[in-house]
Amino acid sequence: MEEKTSFRVVFGDSPIVKVIDFFLDNREFDYSLTDIAKNADIGWSTLHLFWKDFVMLGMVIKTRRIGRAELYKLNMKSPLVKKLIDLDTTISKKLMQEEITKQKLKVSA
Repeated sequence: MEEKTSFRVVFGDSPIVKVIDFFLDNREFDYSLTDIAKNADIGWSTLHLFWKDFVMLGMVIKTRRIGRAELYKLNMKSPLVKKLIDLDTTISKKLMQEEITKQKLKVSA
């Protein structure tokens, strides 16, 4: 069974959340839409329902073209992306701290 990231624990498993989570975890590389859909575990046609919004909001930028495939990566200069990264970090720290507290309680019990 796949272990959920802290971002998906909080925000769920909707296709949009899965794509955002994929990019937050893989921000240094660029990907084709096919690779994004596959790695986010959503359908290609589902990705196309909201992909234009991601581009329009400046969350992703086109980096290059390989054959007919356009590649995109997370736009690290976007204020929205910066907030998402901060949020992801805050959530991870909070859930990690809760887990540490639980472990300490188990050991002391």
